Order: sequence, then C-alpha cells, then structure tokens
Amino acid sequence: MELRDCQCFVAVAEELHFGRAAARLGMAQPPLSQRIRALEEELGAALFVRTSRMVAVTPAGEAFWREARALLALAGEAAAVPRRVAAGLSGRLRVGFVNPAMDAFLSATLAIFRQNAPDVELVLREMGSREQGEALAAGRLDVGFLRLGGPEPPGVEVTVISREPYLLAVPAGHVLAGRKRLALADLGGAAMILPQRRQASELVAAIEAALAVAGSRPRVVQEAASKFTMLSLVAAGVGVALLPVSVRVWRRRGVVFRALELGLPEVLLAAAVPRGRGDAAAARLVALARACASGDQ
Repeated sequence: MELRDCQCFVAVAEELHFGRAAARLGMAQPPLSQRIRALEEELGAALFVRTSRMVAVTPAGEAFWREARALLALAGEAAAVPRRVAAGLSGRLRVGFVNPAMDAFLSATLAIFRQNAPDVELVLREMGSREQGEALAAGRLDVGFLRLGGPEPPGVEVTVISREPYLLAVPAGHVLAGRKRLALADLGGAAMILPQRRQASELVAAIEAALAVAGSRPRVVQEAASKFTMLSLVAAGVGVALLPVSVRVWRRRGVVFRALELGLPEVLLAAAVPRGRGDAAAARLVALARACASGDQ
C-alpha cells in the first residue's frame, strides 16, 4: 500500500462519487476504480458499497478512513519539516557566545529570534573565542558570536557585528573621576584591574601594547575572570579598569565611566559560521544580530 492509495480512498470516501473523486485527484475514473479494488483486495475487506445510484462507505471503510486520514496528516507534517528547516524556521541551532556579545546585542537578538522562530531549538554555550573557532571547524557549533583580536578561525566565515570603544571605569572618589575625558597617558601609575591573562591573553596583550605606545605604566593590582567582577572591584576602590562601552547598562554604584581618546583598539564582536554550510537558521540569527546591533530592531 502506498500513500497514493490512501489519497485515492479518502477522496472517494469524502466525495462518495468516483467521478468527482477522480476529477479531484486529476486522474481518469477507471484507474481510480481499479486502484480502490486493488486496495480492497490487499486489505481483505470491502471499503465501499457500490450500486448504480450510490456509493457508501462500509464499516471497514469507516475504520480505515480514520487511519488513512491520520497517515496522510502525518505524511504532510513530515514533508513540511525539511521545508521549515531549509527556511530556518525549525531544527536545532547550536550557538556559542562570549559574554560581551550577550551584553552588547545577543540578549535582544535571542529574544526576537525565539518569537519569530519558536520551533528552532537553541542550544546556547558560553565559550571563549578561540574555543568557538575550534568548535565551528569541528562541526560542534552552528554559529558563534566571538571577539576578534587575532587571526580569524580557519574554515569559517566571519561577519563583524559591532564595534565597541573602551571606557575607563573609575572609582567615584578617584582623582581621574573629576575629568570628563582621558588619554591612555593619564593612567601612568594608576592601580589597574585587567582581565585574567589565561582567559583573554590576546586582549590583555592589546591593552598592554596600547598603554606602552602611550608611554603609560599603570600598576596591575588585580586580574579578574569577568567584566562584572572587574566592575565590582572598581566599585570597591581596588583600581581602574578598561571596559567596553556596553557595560554601562549595569550602572554600578560607586563607579563612573570616562571616555578615552584614541589609542586603544575597539572591541570587535563578530558572528562566525562554518564556511559553505549554508544553515538557514544560522543565517537568520546572524542577520537579526546585525539588525539589533545597529539599532534596526
């Protein structure tokens, strides 16, 4: 028995007329009648009572009608799945991200994406940028939101999503808090909090190189694993910290932010996908991230 057999049977059962059912199916009446007879022989039961004036469904036909409709509905749902996956509206999407991306644009992006594509299962993993590159190349991630700072990960396509300048987070009572704008040279001798070197070696190297070019030699008094911890240490008066502008949304009491003159590289946050894969859901997520980062959403 084939799905076409079920379609033929359901058409006749609904129309109760072989001619109208044949027209509905786009076929001639004799082949339809032959197909129904063959189906009855295969099932070992009469599905219709036929007379010269009417067609009626038998009790066996009523029972088969329920099953045939369910089977056709299931087949229709199964056929729709690949179309929805191809359109980026269904399936499973493994997403890696660094915390700055979540603060800058990804939180809003994911909220809108979930509304627009509720049937896409999102598997979110907070990972370092280098780790994401390796996972993308190995097929363990479908899309990554990472910080650019060194060479681009091999085997992936990278799209810059946002560019964030750095601000200086300063304890409210610090001497530098009284100035509206600062240069890197002004940080000479200041107690400074840096990201943990083992977690963000490229970022720390970039900060130290920019400070060296400016002739500034701050005293590194603490390393911290997260921006939130760095901000808490600033609020405690431990030192000053260079942080991306997106941290201002946290509004930590006891901390003031001051703009910096040019000299420190921008924070480049990017989306990365495996080259040549063409995942529609990943493409939809990346496009939405760009819109959110630019303020278009």
